[in-house]
Amino acid sequence: MTHHRPSSKTLQRNPLALALGAALLTVAATTTLPVFAQAPQPAAAIVKTYDIPAGSLGISLSSFAAQSGVLLSFDPALTSNKHSKGLRGSYGVEEGFSRLLAGSGLGLVRQGQGYSLQTIANAGVQLPAVNVSSSYEPLNAGVSGNRSVVSEEHIENIQATDLEDVFRRTPSVAVGGSISAAEKVYVRGLEDALLNVTIDGATQAGVLFHHSGRLAIEPELLKQVEVHAGAGIATDGPGALGGSIQFTTKDPEDLLKPGEKLGALVKAGYLDNAEGYKGSVNLFGRITDDWSGMVSLSKTDTDAIVDGKGRELAGTASEQSMGFAKVVGKITDSQTLRFSYDTRKDEGIRAQRPQWVISDWNPGYPLAIERETFNLGYQINPTDNPYLNLEVTLYDTSAELEQNVIGHWGVYHGSTDSEGINLRNTSQFDAHELIYGAEYRKDNADAGPGTNPTEYGESGSVKAVFVQDLYQATEKLLFSAGVRYDDYALDDANNQRFEADGFNPNVGVSYQLTDSLSLNASYAEALRGRQTMETFLLDSRLNDPALKPEEAKNTEAGFEYHHNALGLSGTFYTSRIDDAINDQRIPFNGAPRWVVRNIGDIKTDGYDLRLSYDWSQIQAGLTYSNFDSELASGDGDLQLNAYDHGALGNTIGNTWTLDVAWQASEQFSFGWNSRVVEGVKNVRSSAGTMNQPGYAVHDLYGKWAPIEMFNMTLTVKNLFDKYYIDHATNGSFEHIAGYEGIVGLAEPGRDIRLTMSWRL
Repeated sequence: MTHHRPSSKTLQRNPLALALGAALLTVAATTTLPVFAQAPQPAAAIVKTYDIPAGSLGISLSSFAAQSGVLLSFDPALTSNKHSKGLRGSYGVEEGFSRLLAGSGLGLVRQGQGYSLQTIANAGVQLPAVNVSSSYEPLNAGVSGNRSVVSEEHIENIQATDLEDVFRRTPSVAVGGSISAAEKVYVRGLEDALLNVTIDGATQAGVLFHHSGRLAIEPELLKQVEVHAGAGIATDGPGALGGSIQFTTKDPEDLLKPGEKLGALVKAGYLDNAEGYKGSVNLFGRITDDWSGMVSLSKTDTDAIVDGKGRELAGTASEQSMGFAKVVGKITDSQTLRFSYDTRKDEGIRAQRPQWVISDWNPGYPLAIERETFNLGYQINPTDNPYLNLEVTLYDTSAELEQNVIGHWGVYHGSTDSEGINLRNTSQFDAHELIYGAEYRKDNADAGPGTNPTEYGESGSVKAVFVQDLYQATEKLLFSAGVRYDDYALDDANNQRFEADGFNPNVGVSYQLTDSLSLNASYAEALRGRQTMETFLLDSRLNDPALKPEEAKNTEAGFEYHHNALGLSGTFYTSRIDDAINDQRIPFNGAPRWVVRNIGDIKTDGYDLRLSYDWSQIQAGLTYSNFDSELASGDGDLQLNAYDHGALGNTIGNTWTLDVAWQASEQFSFGWNSRVVEGVKNVRSSAGTMNQPGYAVHDLYGKWAPIEMFNMTLTVKNLFDKYYIDHATNGSFEHIAGYEGIVGLAEPGRDIRLTMSWRL
């Protein structure tokens, strides 16, 4: 139910950010001092943070071994028909293995520099090692719905500088905009504004400007990115109508080697297309046996990008800077504390509407976008108490956009700020894993001219409680069920109050049909009340007093087949978002007015398929994504497009991705990635129909590591210099009278990147 009433408010920044910042900088400053006199740590004692979902025991063990950096050997027959409850939290190597193997009848035995997996009765039998680098990447997580993970290895191989690089191999995710300031992320065609996006648990809420991107993170910092497509389980967070994206940054222990007390990683890179450079310095070390820290600085400076036709694109030169600090400490054997601070800034001359090309009516002006996030995390996880694994996250994240429209209204400023707390506990009860907790977030949005940047403002909040149960009913049958209750409130810029609340259930089942084949199905709902308005629209838009909350329903079915070196997986889905919210120009109180209202229902149907095969030194995978989305409304059905539905979604052609990796030797590795997007004809929009031409883009990379302390990576993006406009970018309306100049930026042509990395 949605209500409104007049409200007065005062927007004020919470002192949480200042307190966290002061504490972090004080501690981080000590991480580079020469106080490291402790004895070296063995590999098994190093603690890292893991988030491994429930599923096949073999896949869970291989994932843990790869992330922890140890060699694991086992006969795959040992883990057939066995399931894992997953692993979440901070653990040493042996403790993590122990928790994954609990109740399996299997044990861990040291073997040379690694470990072997054996039945408890047969301990001591030596088994061949398995290759933990695999192309098998199932498209779903069984009872938890669709899940895909972008690894640190991929981010490094592509020499990622923006989100388009990060998600280049993920077919259900498309990123358009060509430049970081204009990038928008689409999952199954739905824009990131419909997703719950977090960085280390800190929600990235709010929209600054619908012609620019709202997500900004330095790829250099990422340990992994997990994408949950479609409404999912209760732990995905509030407002996850189209799913969620979870960015996880590196810990100091991810960079430190066994026995290492202090280290540095220096990188220098050249980007050929825009004649730019990227440099970074990472310092990390152990303050004591229980505390470690890291500081990272990065800067990227590029000229204008050149498209596949050899033309420089005005408004694409940029300067980006990043600063990051994190401190992690063990208060006791079972308690861990984390502090982190992250800031990123992008500035340059941009089109007034950055997602479109510069033209006579869309000239270039100075634009700066900056984000900073403070994060404080606490975990207590006693090894002798299966009912207690408590995680607490406090955060404050803010974003600012400043545009100087010279000769017109001058400087205009928009800002968002979100502060919140998440509490989550995991309890083990024999065959049940119960995850339950509560969340609270407060959002502020402000806008105004340079002389009064908070002239317009509004604030909102969301409170939630949730519970999710994983139940291993039999050796082959896994159930999942959960529910979350979300309560939204908004006091808008026109003194209206909106409230919405509701329960959002989910249920899933996974059955291991044979040793190699499992089947799964899931259903989930999500609700989102009215959020704070886009900052650059606060002075001109009005919320419809009768505004209803958005509600999503998502149904999926899938399979996973993995036998020896062959992997095959698929997921089929249908989803619906009722009462989607966007702005429209309509008669209101007798006069035309831009009003934010419920404009219709978004319907999406599709499927994803992946085939993979591993040889001894070569891994290859082929993925296909096919979906159709449209907006059904009283004004007729339209296909989603960036011009009409700037905060909702876009139409993207069927997408193929091919990835091949070859570990030629210990020193040399190579890879080839292809992304083929099929053309879409006659996309229906309010202006008329348009075509979106297809394209095929190929990347290759080679990595040379002659010694442990040094490596060099050569990457060629868009190898054949293809000219194309990504389907996730605004399409071309120039053929329609009156819409000349409304066309998105083309993507860069061939881009040769070289990065050298020194470890000190």
